[in-house]
Amino acid sequence: MTVQLLSPEGMPQPVPYHHVAIGTGTRQVHVSGQISRGPDGTPLAPDDLAGQVAQALRNTATGLAGAGASFRDVVRLTFYVTHWAPEKIDAFMAGVESVAAELDLPTPMPPASLIGVEYLFMPDVLVEVEATAVLD
Repeated sequence: MTVQLLSPEGMPQPVPYHHVAIGTGTRQVHVSGQISRGPDGTPLAPDDLAGQVAQALRNTATGLAGAGASFRDVVRLTFYVTHWAPEKIDAFMAGVESVAAELDLPTPMPPASLIGVEYLFMPDVLVEVEATAVLD
């Protein structure tokens, strides 16, 4: 197994992600920030945080697959969400949960950070996802 996910005793529990990932492979895969766009660049799920999270994760999965990886190889996820507020967590997690089985996203997820930002590069973009994976 290339990636081992764990949440050691003494760290906050439960959370929707593991606190620690151990990658033992030799090849790294870095997927740039993925947003809710179709293959032709068409915006998908405008004004819908859950829908944008789901599509950004689908696009991340496509990038991982292109490198021969999957979410099972991911050691780090970073989510950037515009105008973040705690009351958005339900919609955010609904987006994650809606594609978890489809994308074989581990539950809990790999170590993840959610960073609130004022603005992403286009006004309709509510979320951007970056991933780092390790392969043998």
